[in-house]
Amino acid sequence: MFSMTDYDKLQLIMEESPEKKELLTRLLESHRMEVSAISHEIRNPLTLVYSTLQLIEAQHPQVQSIRHWNSMRQDIEYMNQLLAELSDYNNGEKLTLTRTDSSAFLKTLVLSFASSLLDSDIEFTSRIAPKLPIILMDPVKIKQTLLNLLRNAQDAVSSLQELRRPSIRLDAEYTDCKLLISITDNGIGIDAADLASAFDLFVTHKPGGTGLGLAIAKRIITAHKGTIHAESTPGIGSSFTISLPVQQDA
Repeated sequence: MFSMTDYDKLQLIMEESPEKKELLTRLLESHRMEVSAISHEIRNPLTLVYSTLQLIEAQHPQVQSIRHWNSMRQDIEYMNQLLAELSDYNNGEKLTLTRTDSSAFLKTLVLSFASSLLDSDIEFTSRIAPKLPIILMDPVKIKQTLLNLLRNAQDAVSSLQELRRPSIRLDAEYTDCKLLISITDNGIGIDAADLASAFDLFVTHKPGGTGLGLAIAKRIITAHKGTIHAESTPGIGSSFTISLPVQQDA
């Protein structure tokens, strides 16, 4: 599979001439179809295996006490999650663009996320500037990206315990024809060495992580011709900033 660096290099080559763009576009599409076919062929029998395990548990609850049963079940759940995220990554560049009121979109999103924190001690705040523009974007995939970053922030602050009150903040503003969205937390932070590879495929420093979440986020934002940037200080917190271009006539 291509890495994010490989894709970045291919994009630069594609910009050199229409002929190169056409050839590499066909190559990438063939690559996507191959990955999709492999994922599909694996997910089908794996889903059947998982369904069978659930049926066995329902009919014979005592099997849950068998050594390694739960770990086997968790392994299958992890593989299903990995294949689902691999599919998301593979389709990250396929956008359904819609003219979207970014203010209404973000307000709905923060309300949804805030409601998920009602039973926690996490302080969540949002600062959405007034009169944000209409923007051409894929609202489903941008929502997926932002919720992934917010959940990462939730994971990062969940281990603070008595150190300080965990907090997450979302900021949004419009400047220089760009919509800027930042998600900041006061969590455990990320080491500089780990931060450098944070958007690489299958690189994760989170227990149970697949190493695809941030790679998917970058691919989706890049497909929107935007950028995503991360800053972090261990022991202080992290901030992820997305920049999306806003069409002048939007």
